[in-house]
Amino acid sequence: MMWKKEKTKEQLEEEQQKLIDREIEKSKSPKKDTAKSHGEILREQLGDAQETYEKSPQSILLSCLTAGLEIGFSYLMICSLFYFLGGKLGEDTIFKMIAFVYPLGFILVVLGQSILFTEQTALLTLPVLNKKRDVLSLLRIWGLVISGNLIGGYFIALVLLWLGPSLHLFDQEVVVKIATHVLDFSLGVIFVSAILAGWLMGLLSWLLASARDTISRIVMIFLITAVMAFTGLHHSIIGSVEIFSGMMSSPEISFWDYLSFQSTALMGNAFGGAIFVALLKYRAFVFNVGVKS
Repeated sequence: MMWKKEKTKEQLEEEQQKLIDREIEKSKSPKKDTAKSHGEILREQLGDAQETYEKSPQSILLSCLTAGLEIGFSYLMICSLFYFLGGKLGEDTIFKMIAFVYPLGFILVVLGQSILFTEQTALLTLPVLNKKRDVLSLLRIWGLVISGNLIGGYFIALVLLWLGPSLHLFDQEVVVKIATHVLDFSLGVIFVSAILAGWLMGLLSWLLASARDTISRIVMIFLITAVMAFTGLHHSIIGSVEIFSGMMSSPEISFWDYLSFQSTALMGNAFGGAIFVALLKYRAFVFNVGVKS
């Protein structure tokens, strides 16, 4: 009598992964007037992420540098609006009205297909969950993206610190007020706030994959980022520009203030995007596959 050999844990995991890949690949494209399926969005997100992984480090760094520069246009509009409305409206009201101009840099980044850390966090995590990439490669590409975004942000901040006062768009006092406003919270609050911001940005990437026209994409970007601005959620890249500018303009804002904020915001954004979007969306699909099988 022949005994059937039990499958090892590795074999079972391999079979499950093949099943997941099969379900992703066979996700059908719906008609133009219907919403995309979960599987189709996931397939597109995985494909986009794999393309990013396959780019050269120089290409990734340059794209990330560009995103850091482009996000500076949001900062330019924030400072200009604050200066223009100063004395006409209360500061609390002005900070809420920033929501109308805050999305500009994000629209430029996303539609221009530059690589922004918070928008790509969840996206780049998906191939790791799908076992096409390892954690080390994820951390390596995150490092490149963050470095490029921050360097671009530093450069545009220095340009705007000179250009803004020269064009009478804003002054040093406005720069310091905005930086102080961003820093006026405990690190615990900043961390949780950054988690929510990372969550929203990860959802933005997912939602954009379901959009079929440019107008819809612009509306989505505007709504998500306007919510972040109105509620004051902390975004690590534009927040870097704000705090760095404040540090360069006032001795009251130290390098330690910048470093503690930046590290906390980065961790929160990464956690929010990777866990609350990538992991939950992917596991929901896997669970559905498991039920089908």
